[in-house]
Amino acid sequence: MKKGDMIEGVIEDYSFPNRGSFLYKEMGQSGEERVYRVSVKGALPGQKVAASVKKKREGRAEAILRDVLLKSPRETRKPMCHHFYECGGCSYQTLAYRDQLALKESMIKNLLREVVSFPGDETLSEVKDQLNENNQSALKSEFGGDSQSGETAMSGGKPVMQWEGILASPSQFRYRNKMEFTFGDAEKDGPLTLGLHRRNSTHDIISVDSCAIVDPAWNEILKYTQKFFRKLGVPYYHKMRHEGVLRNLVLRESASDGKILVNLVTTTHYHIDENTRNIPWNEKRSETVADLHLPEYVAGLLSLGDGTGRFQSLSSYSRIAGVLYTECDTLADAIIPDSVTLLYGDDFLTEDVLGLKFSISPFSFFQTNTRGAEVLYGKVREYALESVDEISALPVIYDLYSGTGTIAQLMSPVAKKVYGIEIIEEAVEAARRNAGLNKLKNCEFIAGDVLKKLEELPEKPDLIILDPPRDGVNPKALRKILDYGVRNIIYVSCKPTSLVRDLAIMQEAGYRAVKGCCCDMFPNTLHVETVVLLCREFSDDTNVAYLDYDTKGIEITQSGATYAEIQAWVLKNYGLKVTSLNIGQVKDICNLPKERNLKNYGKHRVPQVTSEKIEAIKAAFKHFNMI
Repeated sequence: MKKGDMIEGVIEDYSFPNRGSFLYKEMGQSGEERVYRVSVKGALPGQKVAASVKKKREGRAEAILRDVLLKSPRETRKPMCHHFYECGGCSYQTLAYRDQLALKESMIKNLLREVVSFPGDETLSEVKDQLNENNQSALKSEFGGDSQSGETAMSGGKPVMQWEGILASPSQFRYRNKMEFTFGDAEKDGPLTLGLHRRNSTHDIISVDSCAIVDPAWNEILKYTQKFFRKLGVPYYHKMRHEGVLRNLVLRESASDGKILVNLVTTTHYHIDENTRNIPWNEKRSETVADLHLPEYVAGLLSLGDGTGRFQSLSSYSRIAGVLYTECDTLADAIIPDSVTLLYGDDFLTEDVLGLKFSISPFSFFQTNTRGAEVLYGKVREYALESVDEISALPVIYDLYSGTGTIAQLMSPVAKKVYGIEIIEEAVEAARRNAGLNKLKNCEFIAGDVLKKLEELPEKPDLIILDPPRDGVNPKALRKILDYGVRNIIYVSCKPTSLVRDLAIMQEAGYRAVKGCCCDMFPNTLHVETVVLLCREFSDDTNVAYLDYDTKGIEITQSGATYAEIQAWVLKNYGLKVTSLNIGQVKDICNLPKERNLKNYGKHRVPQVTSEKIEAIKAAFKHFNMI
């Protein structure tokens, strides 16, 4: 087997993100049998697939899906969208919805088993059967390094987390309230297309005129826009050559009243380079805007539907409420607006979520499934109310990575004060407007990086809610968050590999994942949200104390054994993961010398080491002749 070879197999194992695998056997030159675990992105469990080898290493290979030779027994329905076999989006459409939910839940639980166990995971063999090597490699490929084997991790036990299953989306189709469509061509030098990426391609764009997860009105807008600019001969922006004009069409719709925002994104010059990008915006003059014929484009948009930009569906009306024009000269394949011009109507939408109103601006973050968001935020609120019940006075709550302030405002009625921190200024402005719209006086929203802005908040939190972007919480910010020592933290995650990484760090700091669940915000796709409630462990031998040292930068002990050697010995012989902080605390108990950082005396509020870890670390000290 070599790169480019076509191979076949039946998908046996499946892991996040949307990656199936099968065993492939071949005979070596010396007649020995060689076995490879071949992973194939986009294949479903039970499918027989043909795939081309992308790369190979010892015992493993990656391949690109080329064809499905036999359907999976789980594929029991026809796809609703006729773009299904070309588009790389809704890969689960052929699965019954209950099977979609079961598949997503299984993937998430298998990943979480890296750091927690679940009721029923009573023996090591049961867990090892489910924690297959694909989950290990998924985490390794995301963050590097080797994951601990299931046997090592289980020998000392993992915290048991109550699992509450997966919550279904209220709608399986027509649920998206925002989509970014791309201009391009379906084949090299072909006619202009507007739509989504072809499956397994980063360049080819297929025209979309019947997407099943958006309002049918959007399909009319897409067809009109493609026809309008194709007739004008305006070129699309070629991301490799940095040439062309048309980049994206972004559509947003309110699930509450059916209003639609249309946002056309283009460059300002036919060729983008450092010279054009460095021109100050108050001096820059677009050489492309005249060729777009924007007044005619807007007039055509407003004549769609019943002739007034109003579309009738089976249940309600949709209508174009605003048209925007965004200039974007970034070299990246992303929408980073340099200027936004309102061409018609309003530049915002209003959504109703769990009794509150939210103003949504063109680029502010908001969950893309509005009714699904109510399910998600309802679960977050449930966990928060459980946490608040344990606090005697009205709590101070931090909503970090707060977006347009949805979670913060839902927490407002049970809080003394809610602070929201969000790096996107436009979203913060929207959050402030939303708080005013909902007449909430105890919400304060701050624009900036969580890492930097935490230091500026005047009150310490009683409860922290995290809803970070896909990459999870910045490690330095997470250390600051954990230093507050609050009893409960709620973590909302859209990328489970990031969640698993952060949970491991939080458990090292004394937190335990008490309960969690999945929320399906994205039916027919591989994506899913996860919510976890964490509690700081307090017991007879786990007391909160202010310590007089900082462990950062400490490597060598006075006796010659390194902290890393002590940690490795304890893990091997006791199955426990101990931190440098734990080792320093036991050194204090044993009156052993260690480095101190008097500058930070009394500033770090951390949990005291448990008796189990004290015994293990003392044994390591004896092993290394330290005591």
